[in-house]
Amino acid sequence: MDYKNLLLAKEDGIGIVTVNRPGVLNALNTETYRELYELFAEIENDPEIRVIILTGAGDRAFVAGVDIRDMKDKDSVTINEFIVTARRAGDIIYNLSKPVIAAINGFAFGGGNELALACDLRIASENARFGQQEINVGVIPGGGAIPRLTQLVGLTRAKEIVYTGDVMDAQTALRIGLVNKVVPPEKLMEEATALAKKLLGKSSLILSYMKKAFNTGADMSLPDALDLDERYFARCFATEDQKEGMKAFVEKRKPEFKNR
Repeated sequence: MDYKNLLLAKEDGIGIVTVNRPGVLNALNTETYRELYELFAEIENDPEIRVIILTGAGDRAFVAGVDIRDMKDKDSVTINEFIVTARRAGDIIYNLSKPVIAAINGFAFGGGNELALACDLRIASENARFGQQEINVGVIPGGGAIPRLTQLVGLTRAKEIVYTGDVMDAQTALRIGLVNKVVPPEKLMEEATALAKKLLGKSSLILSYMKKAFNTGADMSLPDALDLDERYFARCFATEDQKEGMKAFVEKRKPEFKNR
């Protein structure tokens, strides 16, 4: 399927999704959110893609936020389509069975930071800048920032980010745990690809179990999350990859996972 606002490249098990609206710093409108949902639904069922890198076109912005022109004249009823579409896009990325790495190449403000938060791992360029600036235009974040930031950086830090609308640099984002790594701009895609290749060497099936245990367990009480871990741990022993992984360990060789 062709997309107006997104690009997809596939190579050796890695899918690179690029938000391609450089004229507006890759800002997200209803159409782009809808396309993100549709593309990631395709990726979920595409056996050629096992790890995804999500980035933005150009060297200025990952995603500089939502396109204010797409929402400024809406009311509390007509805004519903926009926010439901945005929520669906974030949720499908967050719940995808495959790992998603955000390669943050510039501004990640508002909905752009929310998009990065929906990913599993985040690598940032030294030029990246982060913020939830909704307070400055009279709204709250509506695409997942409040719960996902809270889980990632803690309640007090999340409140500070959202209440103030301040911009933070990449090193601050690294220090508070918002991103996993900061690299020079010219190394960003190289580092993201190297991480994707590392994950390609693991069992995709077991990674999907891990992701489900993390994301589902995050919304559970500790005893329930521990029960969930037990169930997924036991499920691993019904897979070929568990047999191969442990056999390879005993035989002191690299495992050859079949993802089943």
